[in-house]
Amino acid sequence: MSSHYLKGMAKAKEETSSGGLLGWIERTGNKLPDPAILFLIALFIVWLLSAVLAPVEFTEINPRDGEPIEVVNLLSGTAMTSFLSNLVTTFTGFAPLGVVLVAMLGVGVADGSGYINTGIKMMLAKTPKFLLTPTVIMVGIISHSAVDAGYVLVIPLGGIIFHAAGRHPLAGIVAAFAGVSGGFAANPLPSALDPLLQGFTQPAAQIIAADVEVNPLCNYYFAASSGFVITFIGWFITDRIIEPRLRKHTPVDAEVKVESDMSTIAKKELKGFIIASAVTLIIATAIGFAIGAPESPFRDANGSLTSFAAPIMKSIVPLIFLFFLLPGVIYGFVVGKYKAGKDVIDQMTESMRGMAYYIVMAFFCAMFIDAFGRSNLGALLAIKGALFLEGLNLPGGITIAGIILLTGIVNLFVGSASAKWALLAPIFVPMLMQLGYSPELTQAAYRVGDSSTNIITPLMPYFPLVVVFCQQYYKKSGIGTLVSLMIPYSVAFLVLWTLYLVLFWVLGIPLGLQASYTFPA
Repeated sequence: MSSHYLKGMAKAKEETSSGGLLGWIERTGNKLPDPAILFLIALFIVWLLSAVLAPVEFTEINPRDGEPIEVVNLLSGTAMTSFLSNLVTTFTGFAPLGVVLVAMLGVGVADGSGYINTGIKMMLAKTPKFLLTPTVIMVGIISHSAVDAGYVLVIPLGGIIFHAAGRHPLAGIVAAFAGVSGGFAANPLPSALDPLLQGFTQPAAQIIAADVEVNPLCNYYFAASSGFVITFIGWFITDRIIEPRLRKHTPVDAEVKVESDMSTIAKKELKGFIIASAVTLIIATAIGFAIGAPESPFRDANGSLTSFAAPIMKSIVPLIFLFFLLPGVIYGFVVGKYKAGKDVIDQMTESMRGMAYYIVMAFFCAMFIDAFGRSNLGALLAIKGALFLEGLNLPGGITIAGIILLTGIVNLFVGSASAKWALLAPIFVPMLMQLGYSPELTQAAYRVGDSSTNIITPLMPYFPLVVVFCQQYYKKSGIGTLVSLMIPYSVAFLVLWTLYLVLFWVLGIPLGLQASYTFPA
């Protein structure tokens, strides 16, 4: 089956990128320094800009403290001392690092034992081939309910599934990435993102009207239906644009192997899978009952399971570790892959060996993101952009599209959805309320812009991880490779999703619970 990719390998190896705009982006992007070096250069640039702009007095008001925004000089003695004294904790406190490493410990055991491979065989036997792409994308979208789990689970599995099905593995990776990250604000299931954004939207709205209340699910109908819109857009782009380009110009490395027969499951494999899955299901059911109990310790002080303060939300990654480790160990012992406990530990070690490159990149990425936040450069960029948009005084539909576009641009530099909305909500929400537009509409516009450009910015914390996943199949993969593959998704999402929001507005379809398009309602 893998011969489809290896055919003409000697010739194809010479032709590693396509022509046209995407080919130019790929070649140019791959000429950039290694991602780790890129983050180091970006860190130096932030230091220099902070020193240059620190003496400048800005009149823009920082909505977080109500004072004129000030750029912090990171080259001052105090700032450099703080940088050095906190360097270790800045790295170890880098949120994606723990998520990735802990989850991959469990996933590595499940993958190494063969449990995941057997599960994929069974899935391929039941899923029609033409539905493989939308299935991967929709699973990526739904994974948002488990916070960042999709980045470390769905994206690599997308590559494995496509490769096993005889398709290009990078197409599976980018399709999953488009669902997980590009469709971040589209989810048929409520997620922790809903109350998180509402927590900034409501105070911002109360600047204009003290009695305004915003429902946490005020965008639910729009977000839920958007999940299907994003799936269909991603399906078309993957099958008609991305995969044909990959087949023609990006050969899978010769040493990458795929099992020759994915249709046959040995009796011991089936037995191991059933036993491992049954035990895991029993334990998951017991945990589910414990979580659902009214007095569950997994609830926060107010009894909620979905707030970021709820212990269950903080336990997502450990539970992922457990629910991959447990079946992986059981399956491994049943089929004879693991003979002793040391074999499991060796498999964990092997999985961490594959993450070494990501750990190095994460170190420099953590330093840059911390410096960019402390300098206030991101806040200055967001506020100036918002005020510029306000000054244009454009018609309603164009203003909403402008907010989406501006959010997408700011998102290229400030990755955190909550950090951006904390800055932009106190500007956007009151501004549009005075023009007669509701807080719920403004928040929906923000969500579209925030999601659409996630997948093309190397500054997004998980972007280097996706590059690593690509390199497992094509060692020459770099920033340019991934950006060129994701641009079609990003542009299509930005344009078509914006039109979909406008269509919702024109047709008067409710955005969500207790939501309106106008203010006052």
